[in-house]
Amino acid sequence: MQILLANPRGFCAGVDRAISIVENALAIYGAPIYVRHEVVHNRYVVDSLRERGAIFIEQISEVPDGAILIFSAHGVSQAVRNEAKSRDLTVFDATCPLVTKVHMEVARASRRGEESILIGHAGHPEVEGTMGQYSNPEGGMYLVESPDDVWKLTVKNEEKLSFMTQTTLSVDDTSDVIDALRKRFPKIVRSAQR
Repeated sequence: MQILLANPRGFCAGVDRAISIVENALAIYGAPIYVRHEVVHNRYVVDSLRERGAIFIEQISEVPDGAILIFSAHGVSQAVRNEAKSRDLTVFDATCPLVTKVHMEVARASRRGEESILIGHAGHPEVEGTMGQYSNPEGGMYLVESPDDVWKLTVKNEEKLSFMTQTTLSVDDTSDVIDALRKRFPKIVRSAQR
């Protein structure tokens, strides 16, 4: 059997950027540096940063007032940003630019009064951050993981509906769900196309 390894291999640019931000913060400010969520799903990298003084937390309440906090590449909700600001934390945002793009699409849909559907995995930090960008009380932000979820979904307004995907999902992971969305909601559009 022949095994072929594709080049280049390694982390995506967003994760490389996030790791660099944590490393630079540790070099400039010293430990401790608090990081919301593990910066990457890689035990070696996380343990190495932890040994140098990074403290990975899940809740902002775990960070002392006035401390340095880094948002991981997964991004965070507006509520988390607001809490960090109210606690006088020095924040460095290592959110992946591709995740930020999806966040902006959700915020734009919310402002326009459109409802949004996110294709993603419940409980994933990126999904939590993306869902937290929607603030229109007249509309809705919905999460679907499978075609079955699509067929069970009820929205408030099928006429003003857009969808977006979790950035870490492949075309293969999402194509069946997108097909189901287009069949179930014929007027739905991909958010980036508005």
